[in-house]
Amino acid sequence: MRGESPRACLWLASYKAFFQNVAAGLRTGRLPLERSVENPADTRPKTGGRRLDKSCCGQVQSQPCAKGRGPGDPFAWFGRMIANCLEYAQAAKREGRPVVGILCEYTPRELILAAGGVPVCLCAGSAATIPAAEEYLPSNLCPLIKSTFGYHVKRSNPFLEMADLLVAETTCDGKKKMYELLAESRPMIVLELPQKADDEESLKAWERELRRLQAALEERFGVRITDCRLREAIAAMNRERALRRRLAEFMRLEPPPLTGRQLLELKSSISGIPADLEQYEQAIARLEERIGQDQKPVARRPDAGATPGGQDGCPSRLGGQDARPPLPAGGDSCAPVRVLMTGVPVVHGAERVVDIIESAGGVVVCMENCTGLKPILEDVDAAAADPLRTLAEKYYHLPCSVMTRNDRRMDLLRALARAYRPECVIELVWQACLTYDIESHAVKRLAEGELGLPYLKIVTDYSPSDSARIAMRVEALYETTRARRNSR
Repeated sequence: MRGESPRACLWLASYKAFFQNVAAGLRTGRLPLERSVENPADTRPKTGGRRLDKSCCGQVQSQPCAKGRGPGDPFAWFGRMIANCLEYAQAAKREGRPVVGILCEYTPRELILAAGGVPVCLCAGSAATIPAAEEYLPSNLCPLIKSTFGYHVKRSNPFLEMADLLVAETTCDGKKKMYELLAESRPMIVLELPQKADDEESLKAWERELRRLQAALEERFGVRITDCRLREAIAAMNRERALRRRLAEFMRLEPPPLTGRQLLELKSSISGIPADLEQYEQAIARLEERIGQDQKPVARRPDAGATPGGQDGCPSRLGGQDARPPLPAGGDSCAPVRVLMTGVPVVHGAERVVDIIESAGGVVVCMENCTGLKPILEDVDAAAADPLRTLAEKYYHLPCSVMTRNDRRMDLLRALARAYRPECVIELVWQACLTYDIESHAVKRLAEGELGLPYLKIVTDYSPSDSARIAMRVEALYETTRARRNSR
């Protein structure tokens, strides 16, 4: 019902989650009775102080299986992310839940979850599907668009094939025209995204679009998205965002306990999978144990930083100078170069440039893009009187290059540079992504002029043909960066 108490809704959500965990435990024999001292994410029953594990070799063990990294290893779990997501989506379909494909971070996953749906990101990173797409799309188009459409042509993406609905937005021109082709044979809703970032009337128009999406989901799937359901979904997504933020905070340390590629892999194409959230918690616990109490990122109160849905948004969640341990003294030419990576999203399968950056002697300590920090830094106030209005504000704040003016992105880069202390900035632009390509001039000016950091722009596609050239340019950037480091 509309008009329910926000606190009651949130209490109900947590209570429901507990009994869902109990039900899952009854099916699997792993009841959430007690948390392990050794691993706070482990909720299996204990016997005589020993942790029993039959999941690996069929024998009772007190240690992880010697055959691999162990059944509870978060990196092994996310290493089979696509298989995990496919199993989850197939199980949801058998239960009668709809699968909804999304094609951009502007689509609020909370609305889909509140409708009982499974939101799955369909943005593709495979070069193998591009030739099929080029039978319909121009060759000089963004590879992300072509790869995504190529899966449609080849009918080889199981998530796309099982999708009951696609939700898209009017972001860049290439995507908009590709959506027209998709809509010829697939059910789709295209949201009109206003692009004046600081215009109040544009925000109101975006809110109307989300209410239109809410009505469409209700009609198509025969459900009612009440405020209570929406608050439950908001709470779930806030939890996921908070866990991913905590993982990203470890990259502030010197040296970071992860590579940028490892952090990038700790995410899923489907949001809200309970097992993923458990693995995030386990990864955090393991990292805290590894680095020790003295090196933990500074903990902040839940109410610290930005007000959920507030105008300050991302930067205020990043803490101040006192939240960062000092870098080692200058002259350490062996330490990896700390890189702030910005620009286009690095979707699953398209991590080639990240690998080049880190193979050449760098570590991506911060990724500003849509597959990094940008979409997870601002939460939504689940207790707001009008949760959908607050949801509209959060998503409209995303500083994508399609916005004009996109000053929020520059503010975010300033805040990230303060928090993560990069030694250089590398901007990745996919071929024919005109908005990011043009905006790169402002980023270069900010990096070199205001932040005093060396800057490199890489324009490429999904083909590995230019990998050697990119590696040479990155190595030259690092030579400059290390020379600056050693001169301090």
